[in-house]
This record gives sequence, structure tokens and C-alpha cells, in this order.
Amino acid sequence: MDLLIERVNVWAAPIPDEPGGLARVLAGLRDAGADLNFVIARRGVDKHGEAVAFVTPIRGDREMQAAGDLGFNVASSVHSLCIEGDNAPGVGATITETLAQAGINLRGFSAAVIGTRFIAYIGFDSEADAEKARAVLAAA
Repeated sequence: MDLLIERVNVWAAPIPDEPGGLARVLAGLRDAGADLNFVIARRGVDKHGEAVAFVTPIRGDREMQAAGDLGFNVASSVHSLCIEGDNAPGVGATITETLAQAGINLRGFSAAVIGTRFIAYIGFDSEADAEKARAVLAAA
């Protein structure tokens, strides 16, 4: 597989589970100049009325200041890779099988196809797992 593999910091913030909760934080990041490649937002599992937003990348002092003001912090418990490549049927299965065969457990997996390319974000429990995954996928 010919893949682009990059370590990324994912930023997370609690947001209210209400109309405009996500829009408020995304607008604040936009106004600071952030050009986000990835956004996931979901309701909290055990806390009614709360949700969480995950975004990447946050770069530069202005974006980091805005992110902090909006309640974002680097998700230090999730160590992530961004993987891009040419799409083909089963590419997600191939990537996850490769990691499984190397004994690497996934914390999270999100992927999408745009045209003929795919992009995936994979979360791991430790920096060591993320680095091992990067090396295994680069060698595949």
C-alpha cells in the first residue's frame, strides 16, 4: 500500500448537547483561522445534555489560544494517526487486519472516501502503539 501516514494531535472539547453547541465552537475556530481537516461530534454516553467535539489540526498560537478559550485541549489519552491513500474495495479491512496481525489494538477508527482517495484517523491507547502502527503500515 502506498500511504501517507502522519501523527496528529486530536483536540477535544465538551459542548452543550443543544442547537448551536457545535456551531459555536466551530465558528470560534474558523474565526481564529483554523482550517480543520477532521471533525467528530457526539453526545455524551453517560451525561445528559453534554456532548463532545474532536477536531484536528489546530496550528499556531492564534488557533491554540482560541481552542483553549473554547474549552479544547489536546486529547492526551488518544494517540492518533492520519492515513491517506488511493481508495480500493476493502482498504479499511486491509489496514485493520495489518494492525491486528501486529498485535495492535485500536481505540477508534474513522474513515471516509473523497473521489478516488480515502482518509482515515486511527486512535491508539499509547504513543508506543501509534508509533508501532505507523511503522507497520509504512512497511506494508
